[in-house]
Amino acid sequence: MKKIKILAIGAHPDDIEFGCAGTLIKYTEKGHRLFLMVMTEGGLGAPTSVRAREQSDSKEILGAEDIFWGGYEDTHLLVDQKTIGKIEEVISKVKPDFIFCNFLDDTHQDHRHLAQATISATRYIRNVLFYEGPTTQNFTPHIFVDISDTLDRKIKALEAHRSQVAKTNIEDLTVVELARSSANFRGIQGRVKYAEAFHSLRLFINI
Repeated sequence: MKKIKILAIGAHPDDIEFGCAGTLIKYTEKGHRLFLMVMTEGGLGAPTSVRAREQSDSKEILGAEDIFWGGYEDTHLLVDQKTIGKIEEVISKVKPDFIFCNFLDDTHQDHRHLAQATISATRYIRNVLFYEGPTTQNFTPHIFVDISDTLDRKIKALEAHRSQVAKTNIEDLTVVELARSSANFRGIQGRVKYAEAFHSLRLFINI
């Protein structure tokens, strides 16, 4: 089987883990190559050195080969030529077959702006899927991936972001609890126990 290259893009450290870690782990377990791009340094959530170390720990759990950092401060990610160019530069290096990214409709401006910039940067990429996060709105998935066998490792990848686990917009609810609930809900929609769901910009099914 041909090995494919995957680029997962997140606005902040831990976005990728919440949205698609279970799917990414399924890929890397089969020998496919994974690369991460994190656009901001997460400084509003904890010191940037802490966030970078946590992302590096998660990278090992995911089985990713490298992390590309966008270098933006939290809430300073804009939809402009600079942002689009940074994404295009990484795409040129990685040459991915699949790209995963934050969804367009979200209450956090960094998530919205990254999705918009990614649409432009991936205009020549065949397979582009959007994942959801805790602040995503109006998410209508087209694609489901059964993560029943990788949910525990997805949780471990989330827990690697130790400074963020207890930080949600719902009192007394951790990110881990949110992730399990979301996986269960999407699993019910997809007729399995646990799933991750995606909204496609483009998806080619090769026959």
